[in-house]
Amino acid sequence: MQFIKPKNNNADKVDWLISEQVREIVKNYAEYCEYSESEVVDMFLKNLLKDEDFLKWIDGIRHNKRMLRKMGLDEVLEVEKLG
Repeated sequence: MQFIKPKNNNADKVDWLISEQVREIVKNYAEYCEYSESEVVDMFLKNLLKDEDFLKWIDGIRHNKRMLRKMGLDEVLEVEKLG
């Protein structure tokens, strides 16, 4: 049996401007996959953590331990360095 994970554990409200086109895409995609618009944006933006150049950039920043911990990357990058 799989346990249910909580949604948006530490959700914060943000105030960003996006184009009307992007807003419409998110709205319709959320309807299609039966998630809320916030959940769609949250899941999609987590894909940024698969950008290898971004990860290299983060790894090169001095004193980045807090940043890595907040993004959930501290253990991932440490394992890559060891492996």
